[in-house]
Amino acid sequence: MKKSTPPTLSEVARKAGVGTTTVSRVINGGDRVSPKTLAQVRRVIDELGYRPNQAARVLKGDRTKTIGISIPSIADPFFSSCAEAAQAVARANDSLLIVTTTQNDPHTEIENLNVLISHRVDGLLIAPANSQSQLLGDFINRVSVPVVTIDRPVANTSVMSVVTDNFKGARTATQHLIDHGYKRIACLTGESTLFTIQERIRGYRAAVDAAGLMHTLNTSIKDYKSAEYAIESLLAGAEPADALFTLKNSTTIFAFEALQKLNVQMPKGVALLGFDDFELASTVRPSISVVQQPVEEIGRVAAELLFEKFLGERATGLLARFKRAQRVTLETRLIPRASCGCVPTPM
Repeated sequence: MKKSTPPTLSEVARKAGVGTTTVSRVINGGDRVSPKTLAQVRRVIDELGYRPNQAARVLKGDRTKTIGISIPSIADPFFSSCAEAAQAVARANDSLLIVTTTQNDPHTEIENLNVLISHRVDGLLIAPANSQSQLLGDFINRVSVPVVTIDRPVANTSVMSVVTDNFKGARTATQHLIDHGYKRIACLTGESTLFTIQERIRGYRAAVDAAGLMHTLNTSIKDYKSAEYAIESLLAGAEPADALFTLKNSTTIFAFEALQKLNVQMPKGVALLGFDDFELASTVRPSISVVQQPVEEIGRVAAELLFEKFLGERATGLLARFKRAQRVTLETRLIPRASCGCVPTPM
């Protein structure tokens, strides 16, 4: 059986008894169309199952009603939550979010962004693989579509970024451990070239220096085995670490598992505090103290700023609010739980 062709705009107009211009106006919001005609045309559209030809509209220069997002990984709860928040904003603006991942590889990032541009997305959300990348900076300065970065800024560009106050969050967390009386606080992390990690290291050092303590930094953590080795070394010395500050959720999980395997009690043997909350942090025993980022807000604010850049008439005021700010900085929150020596408060 031959498949029937989809209904056309002309067929809708003919059945509704109106001109094609009127149908087009109905499709685009109904301006200058009487309520009676509007209802009639919409009834025929539903009856025939008519859908506008988006490809034809794009050829005329209309929006594609798509935005692209480039993130390191959808397996990372932080970035998947950002993407979900951005998708909600896109749907509210009758648009589709196209997700690409980079694994923090700058070359993969540029390849993905070029593909998104070839699909004529209306705008881009980017979590940069490298904030100092000249390649990415040149790309952003060259493209004609609006760009907003999330979690990390891009050097040598005027593009807006939505980030959290990583420095303040890390300094507050380290100070919290110091206030508990811990004096040998080791900082564990990987990916030390990332802007976010560098800011957290800076916050850790600021708090330790202000307290007159020594800082111990290990940036070699990339998996469970490297975390276990680092922790064994830190606990085997003449002056073993009495607290660990981990700078990303995967490192926190590796450290927690290693401490359990080594039969080190938390916080009696060593305290643990991590940057980034995650789903099981409050339910494991002991529960894990964390610096919580406003993850959904990062994705939502970045997406709303992006849409305001090309839908000014529907602006919610964010651009006006942040018009002089190249970087929108959101606050973190310390969630004290049992692993640092606090009695967790009921949620």
